[in-house]
Amino acid sequence: MNLLEKTFGGGIDRMPDFSFRIMSFLFKLRDIFTPFDRKLNSFGIQKGNTVIDYGCGPGSYLKKTSELAGSEGKVYAADIHELAIESVNKRIQNQELANVKAVKINNYSCPLPDETADVIYALDMFHMVKEPQRFLAELHRLIKKDGKLIIDDGHQSRKKSLQKLSESGLWRTTENRKGWIAALPEKKS
Repeated sequence: MNLLEKTFGGGIDRMPDFSFRIMSFLFKLRDIFTPFDRKLNSFGIQKGNTVIDYGCGPGSYLKKTSELAGSEGKVYAADIHELAIESVNKRIQNQELANVKAVKINNYSCPLPDETADVIYALDMFHMVKEPQRFLAELHRLIKKDGKLIIDDGHQSRKKSLQKLSESGLWRTTENRKGWIAALPEKKS
């Protein structure tokens, strides 16, 4: 593993604090120059949905997701990093996101009940997951039987992302778009 992978991803699960701070700054710049509303609009989030932003980082997508889910919906911003939870809690307060709640993930365990989410999205983080099968199993536990997973490649090839999804045996890919993959849960009763 090279220095870049050790610092920003490539099977490390939780990035070092200084890397998180650098990433947060870079995301602020990205968000100025690259609007993501159209991307989020394409996920199919509806009013009243329960959505999990899994691996939310500093919470860049939360305001728009909160709007899409509406006051009848709920958005959980879940992350393994303490600085992410701190950042999200500030964002919730500053942007008055009444339907958003920060949730701290411990290892691969998210403290939300089974079948919580209509939509889970995991953006720009799949490449960092050290144990993709445990990660995908946890997302499977959290999704409703008619829910949808949206995942992007992050800094890995699309072929690698699709392979991980397929090998899990828990997800059936339904869309393979330029910017993301959609999958439905398998074997939910």
